[in-house]
Amino acid sequence: MELYYLTAHELHDLLVDRQITAEELCRAFFERIDAVEDKLKAFVTITRENALARAKEIDRQIAAGGQIAPLAGIPVAVKDNLCTEGVRTTCSSKILYNFIPPYSATVITRLNQAGAVILGKTNLDEFAMGSSTENSGFFPTHNPWDLERVPGGSSGGSAVAVAAGEAAVALGSDTGGSIRQPAAFCGIVGLKPTYGAVSRFGLMAFASSLDQIGPLTRDVTDAALVMNVIAGHDPLDSTSAPGPVPDYTAYLQNGIKGLKIGVPKEYMGEGISPAVKQVVAEALAALADLGAQIEETSLPHSEYALPAYYLIAPAEASSNLARYDGVRYGYRAEGGTDVVDMFMKTRSLGFGPEVKRRIMLGTYALSAGYYDAYYLKALKVRTLIKQDFDRAFASYDVLLSPTTPSPAFRQGEKVADPLQMYMSDICTLAINLAGLPGISIPAGFADGLPVGMQLIGKPFDEGTLLRVAYTFEQNTEHHKARPKI
Repeated sequence: MELYYLTAHELHDLLVDRQITAEELCRAFFERIDAVEDKLKAFVTITRENALARAKEIDRQIAAGGQIAPLAGIPVAVKDNLCTEGVRTTCSSKILYNFIPPYSATVITRLNQAGAVILGKTNLDEFAMGSSTENSGFFPTHNPWDLERVPGGSSGGSAVAVAAGEAAVALGSDTGGSIRQPAAFCGIVGLKPTYGAVSRFGLMAFASSLDQIGPLTRDVTDAALVMNVIAGHDPLDSTSAPGPVPDYTAYLQNGIKGLKIGVPKEYMGEGISPAVKQVVAEALAALADLGAQIEETSLPHSEYALPAYYLIAPAEASSNLARYDGVRYGYRAEGGTDVVDMFMKTRSLGFGPEVKRRIMLGTYALSAGYYDAYYLKALKVRTLIKQDFDRAFASYDVLLSPTTPSPAFRQGEKVADPLQMYMSDICTLAINLAGLPGISIPAGFADGLPVGMQLIGKPFDEGTLLRVAYTFEQNTEHHKARPKI
């Protein structure tokens, strides 16, 4: 039995039935990591000793009796922009290569309280700025379906770890598609919750009004199980939404009869590859056969989402990344003649080219004389985009689109052309601008590569997304495919 390719809920059943121990499970995943990691490069840091000690502790708790929580003993990977107390947290950047946080992110604390076993920290585009995990300050990560292709980004390491059996589930962060896009490229499930549904405390900020933490999993059930653990109000995060947390597994119902699904024409037009359109069209036909009402709709301001995003996100990044100065923590350049010179050399040498590009874009957009022309105008466009979604959701329960305009592209194909790279997120970033939940699920294959389908929901209506995704999953076989590596 290949334990490493089972879902978290299947592994939980084995633990409950005493067919395996948490330690055996942990060792099985480390054997898998040892076998494939040199080809994939999904992890920045592997916490073998900590994980095995944690697994043994879970086994002692299981032996003592009592109920076994759904994630107890389950091997988990976490994106390396989430603070982990006592464990190096780098954001895949030279400027934080030696940073060890004195505290853990709230989602890490909640995973630990749920009994999860954290195997290590996964690679990402530096400071989550990228769509391919080629912008990592350390090394690129490779797609397990084709090692010459990218896994998507910025949560590429987390997506690869789950897709290739190096972890049962993983956490990522999503600022403009960074959970959903790599999930689509790697053939797994990726859920971006509503802004405020999951605490951002301990997440190293890229763009504070856009960032959101969420799960990457092998199926929809696992996504619901992880959400049950990480969602909920956190007084340490001022943007965390108050209110009770639903049992997300209650929405795992196989049935969508009468549900109205809108398909925005802007996401099925120019720029979307014919192969992806074909897969999504077949998925729509399957949903119609299951009883959903499918209609075309419009989000007329979608064409402005990309430029608005690449003004707002870099502007926030410019402010958030000002703290990395070589004074308080992280990398400090040698040979500075004074504090200002040290500061300049540290940031010049510590940040990679994409991070510096976005800092400069953001600083320019916020500067005197340009604020009104660029940043303020982008905020107004953001409002128009949000209003488009509000109007659409007055008529539809869920919106549906491709997750990405194409399947995974080749390593190096878009590195030299930032605009082409940014276009990889045209289907996902408007959802972040509007603060809405979105989920990518496997919908089929094109030329042997996975294609993802994106479902977009009303604020805090992850339940309906899970219901539609679960129904589609239960009536198709795409989520059962595994890469042969």
